[in-house]
Amino acid sequence: MARAVGQAGGALRGRRPKGQGPDLRQSILDAAEALFSRHGFYGVTVRQVAAEAGVDTALIHYYFGAKRELFDSVFARRAEILNEARLEAMRAYVGGRPGSLTTEGIIEAFIGPLIERSMTNDEGWKNYFRLVALVNNTPAWGGETMHRFFDPVVHQLVDTLKAALPDAELRDLYWAYQFLTGAMMLTLSETGRIDQLSDGLCRSTDLEAVRVRLYAWCAAGLEEIVRRRA
Repeated sequence: MARAVGQAGGALRGRRPKGQGPDLRQSILDAAEALFSRHGFYGVTVRQVAAEAGVDTALIHYYFGAKRELFDSVFARRAEILNEARLEAMRAYVGGRPGSLTTEGIIEAFIGPLIERSMTNDEGWKNYFRLVALVNNTPAWGGETMHRFFDPVVHQLVDTLKAALPDAELRDLYWAYQFLTGAMMLTLSETGRIDQLSDGLCRSTDLEAVRVRLYAWCAAGLEEIVRRRA
């Protein structure tokens, strides 16, 4: 920590940072997360992150290195929490329903932890889900980023679905995940699109309405694919 004070002390001079030590690091990640979620990776500079966090750019380079390393740190921070929560939810569901797994129940265990966090109205989680949606739709390197941070939990989802639907072809299960993740991330982005489309009949912030529809919609689509194969 002495090294941090020695190197970063000058970077802090003349500013009022929003915390010290680990808290300061989290403040930088929060600021970067908010900016990346609104403007994407290429639309944000390290200088802008520094201004948002109330620190000098030298401190960001000290803690994280280049902008891509900062971005990866932002992405990894909540990915680890989500992955563990989803794995635990699927384990609990499988353990509590031996021999009677349903497609909808498995999908609920996979998506539920995200919906629950968004329903807390924590702005950090809202920003993170918007960021994941952006990355998920970035052709240049989005697929590689999603692969690095989320593949193990997705493979667990596919394996669990296969246990519930032994006649399903693996390629159909992977396609089903492709469709599921698109619906899930668009929903969690809360863009307001459905508000305008429905003339206010539906609201993108109404996550309870999402909860009672999304799981059933995803499950029904997958089961219909399997039925047609049979």
